[in-house]
Amino acid sequence: MSARDLGISKLPRHVAIIMDGNGRWATDRNLKRVEGHRRGSEVVKKIIDFSKDIGIEVLTLYAFSEENWHRPQDEVKALMDILANYLSSEFERMVNEGLRLHTIGRISALPKKVQDIINAGKEVTKNNTGMVFNLALSYGSREEIVRAVREIAEDMSRGDISTEDIDEDLISSHLYTNGLPDPDLLIRTSGELRISNFLLYQIAYTELYITQTLWPDFTEEEYIEILKDYAGRERRFGRTGEQVRQEN
Repeated sequence: MSARDLGISKLPRHVAIIMDGNGRWATDRNLKRVEGHRRGSEVVKKIIDFSKDIGIEVLTLYAFSEENWHRPQDEVKALMDILANYLSSEFERMVNEGLRLHTIGRISALPKKVQDIINAGKEVTKNNTGMVFNLALSYGSREEIVRAVREIAEDMSRGDISTEDIDEDLISSHLYTNGLPDPDLLIRTSGELRISNFLLYQIAYTELYITQTLWPDFTEEEYIEILKDYAGRERRFGRTGEQVRQEN
């Protein structure tokens, strides 16, 4: 079914999601937090499939932040195991359905087993031309920006570039998201009203949508309503509404 069949008049190219609320979902049900993460991974599959089917070009999911390393070690281990099992089980489907696996963040900080699985997934999907499935893992936007500044400084110290060469395009080329369009829509579940160190440079003009729904309860139906809300917004990028309407 196409986006228009669902009543969505305009799709974002790139949707980013802060998947929040797994732990609270489990606690509300007197379950261990890891059960919330397992349930959340099932929702991931549904949202990936739906996004691909309606024509989203890039789907970025904030799966594990730099700050998440401070959680109890048993929970971190469980999250890594869920991630490894999920990716391993999805390789064949990603290949068959044309998905291309991409990651952003300090992948070198992840357990070697997880790194190997990620690298294998990238290799087997590198020639796919469908939706980019972009996982933010051990990701922190401030770390990303610091890394970019260091790389640019190193280029300058070698004489490869001058201060006049530094512009938005150059900075973007040194970010983890190099080659991807900036997000058009950022969804955060669980009702938290913050960005949590996610894509700070890239979301300068991104449309934001906060839902009270906890991630394990997030449905395709709610996703459709959010996409309809996005389609009804007027994205002006500093221009007047009249200018935008004339261009369209």
